[in-house]
Amino acid sequence: MSVPPPRPDRPNVLLIVSDDHGYGDRSALGINDDVATPNLDRLAAEGLTCTDAYVTAPICSPSRAAIISGRQQQRWGGLWFDSARFPPGDEPTIAEAFAARGYRTGYFGKVHYGTEDVGDRACPPHHGFETTLYGLAGQSIGRLNYLHHSRRAQADYGEAAVPMAVQPLLSGDEPVEHEGFLTELIGRRAGDFLAAPDDRPFFAMVAFNAVHNFCWQLPEDELAKRGLPPYRDWDPNSGTGYGEWYDDAIVPNLPHGREYYLAQLELMDAEVGRLLDQLEASGQLANTLIIYTTDNGGSTCNFGDNTPLRGTKYTLWEGGIRVPMLLRWPARIEPGSTTDALVSTTDIYPTALAAAGVDPADLGPVDGRDVLAGPLERGHEALHWECGFQWAVRAGGWKLSWADPDAKQVKNLMAHEHAPMGRGQFLADLSTDPSEQQDRSAERPDLVAELTARHDAWRVEVGLGAR
Repeated sequence: MSVPPPRPDRPNVLLIVSDDHGYGDRSALGINDDVATPNLDRLAAEGLTCTDAYVTAPICSPSRAAIISGRQQQRWGGLWFDSARFPPGDEPTIAEAFAARGYRTGYFGKVHYGTEDVGDRACPPHHGFETTLYGLAGQSIGRLNYLHHSRRAQADYGEAAVPMAVQPLLSGDEPVEHEGFLTELIGRRAGDFLAAPDDRPFFAMVAFNAVHNFCWQLPEDELAKRGLPPYRDWDPNSGTGYGEWYDDAIVPNLPHGREYYLAQLELMDAEVGRLLDQLEASGQLANTLIIYTTDNGGSTCNFGDNTPLRGTKYTLWEGGIRVPMLLRWPARIEPGSTTDALVSTTDIYPTALAAAGVDPADLGPVDGRDVLAGPLERGHEALHWECGFQWAVRAGGWKLSWADPDAKQVKNLMAHEHAPMGRGQFLADLSTDPSEQQDRSAERPDLVAELTARHDAWRVEVGLGAR
C-alpha cells in the first residue's frame, strides 16, 4: 500500500532536534572548512535560515521542556538541571495538540526533561506520541551511548553502565535492546514511521543524541574509513576515577576530539538526508514542513564550534543560547530565504500547528509565535533567560547578561567543562558586536536600568517573582 499524499491544508510535520550542535558547524556557512553537512545545507538552500534563533536555556533539560510545550519552562520553575522537569499536566504538548487534530504521531531518539522514569508523563507514549523508540538520558547523566543498549552491556560495564549510558531503549514502556549505531537506528525507525501506510498526516519528532559527547563511540568501519583510533569508555577497573578519566575525554586532552565530533555530525546529517530522500521518493516532501534545530548552544568542551559567537553550552553568552534553526516548506517558504528576526524554540509549537490549519486562538496559552505569519522581520520584541545564578535579556540588538561569579555552578562549570560564565553584568550591542567582546554597560547605564527592569517584570509575569 502506498503512502497517501498529505492534503495541502494538513501538511506533514517533521521536527528534528540534534544535541549540542555548534552554531558555526554547518558547511553552508563557510566558517569551518572541516565541516560537511550537505543535507542541512540542502534544508537551508530550499528553505528558511533563522540567523537569530534562540533556545530558552543553555542546557538540554529545561530547553527541551520549552520545545515540547511552546512555553517558557520558568513558568513551572525549570531553571537549571536541579529544577528541570517536564511541563505540568495542564500544559498540552505539541504531540497532544497534533493528535487531537487527527495526526498520527511518532517520537524517535533522546528524551531528557529531568529525572524521568518509565511510565512517567515525560515519556513520549504518555504525552501524545503513538509510535516511539527512545532512551531516557535523564537516567544516564544526560547522554545515550552511541553503540550499546542492552542488559548484557549493563552487566559488562558494571559501575560504568550509568555514566556510559548503555541501558536498553524503550518502545512504549517496553525495553528494546540494540547493539549497533544509535544514530542510524533513530533515522531508520523514523523512516519506517514516515513510510507507514496511513491516511492520516504525521507529526514526527526525531531527537538525535548526536553530537553530544562521547563522540569517539563510532562504528568500527567508520573509524577505519576515517583513519581514527578507537578510544575506550570509562572502565572503573582501570584504576582511574571517572572525574580524572572525563578530563582526558574532553577539550583539550582528547586526541582527535574534533575529528570524532565531525564524524558524528556527518553521520547524523546523512540520516537527515535519508529522511529527505525518502519523503521525496514517496511524494510527501513538497507538503511536509521540516524544522531543524538543536537543544542548546554547541559544547566547546566536546569540540563544537560556535564561531562567530562567544561562549559555549552552559553559558548565557550567545554561543550557549543562539542555535541553528532551519525551516523547509515550499508552500510557504521561499528557497534560500533568511531572517534575522528574534526567533525562539517556543515558536516551533505555534508555527507547526498553524501550518496544520490551527487557529492561534485555539492553541491555548503559548509563549511562541508563528514564525511564518506575516513579514519575516516581525520577530519577538524581547527574549529572556533565567537560570538563577545567571540571567540575560535581549531586546532588539541590545543584550544585557549577568552571572554571579561566586555561584557554585559558575565555579564547577569552569573547572569541569571549561565554560567561562562571565563576572557580573555585561551589556553588548549585538548589531555591531555579535561576539560580545565589548562591555557597553558603563557607557549606557540607561539601557542597563531599562533592560534590568524589563527582565524583572518578565520574572514576575512568568511566576518567578521579583528579584
